[in-house]
Amino acid sequence: MLEEQVAVVTGASRGIGRAIAVALAGEGARVVVNFVSNKAAAEEVASLIREAGGEALTVQGDVSDRTSHARILGEALRGFGRLDILVNNAGMSKRQAFLDVEAGDFDYQIGVNFTGPFFLTQAAGRIMAAQGWGKIISISSVHDAQPMRLNSAYCAAKSALVMMTKCAALELAPAGVQVNCVSPGAILTDENRPRLEDPAYLAQVLAKIPAGRVGGVDDITGAVLLLASPASAYITGAVLYVDGGMLLHG
Repeated sequence: MLEEQVAVVTGASRGIGRAIAVALAGEGARVVVNFVSNKAAAEEVASLIREAGGEALTVQGDVSDRTSHARILGEALRGFGRLDILVNNAGMSKRQAFLDVEAGDFDYQIGVNFTGPFFLTQAAGRIMAAQGWGKIISISSVHDAQPMRLNSAYCAAKSALVMMTKCAALELAPAGVQVNCVSPGAILTDENRPRLEDPAYLAQVLAKIPAGRVGGVDDITGAVLLLASPASAYITGAVLYVDGGMLLHG
């Protein structure tokens, strides 16, 4: 499905990003595995891809640092000769009461979750527009539409990411570049596993999910593969909520 294509996945050393990188490679894409600090984890992802017969390389870079963008995308061009898919997956949050959010924490959350993806999309968009094709997929959150206590900066950044996706899609569509967004709900990852293994907390989460279960990383990779594939040739500016109906609950 994605043979000969080259994908860059940010924040791909763990969690959803790791699963996306492996899934894209499984469909034939050559993958650039971006990481911030855990080089060993990123190399493990690349090794998994190579052991399965795929091609992968790793590149360090904090997406909130705009000077890293040329290096991240440049690695795809130098290593594989082209850029077809960008997945803006890197993200972070710091739980704080609204009245306690400090400027430094705010700036970093906005940088990782919005400003970084904005300018990385811009840089990738230039490359893709010049070649006449490309797919950009940003990983947002159900909380781009649903407020969340103790996560105001994160929610604001993800909401901005959605509007950026729509604006970029509008302007880049004539050049053959599709820009879409996947917004996960409650997804089980290694990071949140300890909380979701608490029966009381899990019960609270499940009460908000009409589908009656927490999602898995495969639920997200399925959505990303759709948007990365030829099957989505007429989809751009879309926000795909993968949340088991959480937004329907209100």
